[in-house]
Amino acid sequence: MKKAVLSIAGSDCSGGAGIQADLKTMTMNGVFAMSAITALTAQNTTGVQGIFEVSPEFLGMQIDSIFTDIRPDAVKIGMVSSVELIEKIAEKLKAYKAENIVVDPVMVATSGSSLMKTDAVSTLAEKLLPLAAVVTPNIPEAEILSDRKIENERDMEQAAKKIGDTYGCAVLVKGGHSINDANDLLYYDGVNKWFYGKRIHNPNTHGTGCTLSSAIAANLAKGYSLEDAVQKAKTYISGALAAMLDLGAGSGPMDHAFDLKKEYWK
Repeated sequence: MKKAVLSIAGSDCSGGAGIQADLKTMTMNGVFAMSAITALTAQNTTGVQGIFEVSPEFLGMQIDSIFTDIRPDAVKIGMVSSVELIEKIAEKLKAYKAENIVVDPVMVATSGSSLMKTDAVSTLAEKLLPLAAVVTPNIPEAEILSDRKIENERDMEQAAKKIGDTYGCAVLVKGGHSINDANDLLYYDGVNKWFYGKRIHNPNTHGTGCTLSSAIAANLAKGYSLEDAVQKAKTYISGALAAMLDLGAGSGPMDHAFDLKKEYWK
């Protein structure tokens, strides 16, 4: 039976990140993709022009609709900008005993625009990270969650350990941001596992975090181990970046469908 994955995240009307990137990624990684939308955003490759949140009650209704009909085999959580929405997600996921939860703590967009209210950061850490199979912060997000500066790989290891030990979840600290050549660190069960990758010189990286976390969730849903799910997700995102799609005036999107059979394009 085909596995199903739920993305709980914000909509990106320009299609490169958020729900839109999640649905494309999950589909290309072989699962049935579903969504519960936390907010509508007016954004493009140059920045975020506006955010319109749904009510906690309506977000809860979306999650109810999914779990009571097509139960997801994994859940990816992306952009959640307010305390009330985070609390609603935690309430529902605990009630339904959701499995294979991947939390991408989206705090700042690739363009530099803030996507999370300050008071929501601590709530996300306290309410959602303990439910997570894995959390996938980039360097700035890991600095916030661990309350420490990250300047090298040793700092990445210490930050990951602090986050993982504090909240009881596996942690994938994503490299880049001038720390290393796209090498990511997975910390789980007290063990560090490095995933080495070559930096692809593509300035269009809109939605990379959304894409990686969605691919991990898809592979966890299919029954892969966490290590294998991360490796498969990294391989997928490398292919999407290497396709060198070039759209928009800012940091553009990747080609999520780079591996689609060409006969479908005609």
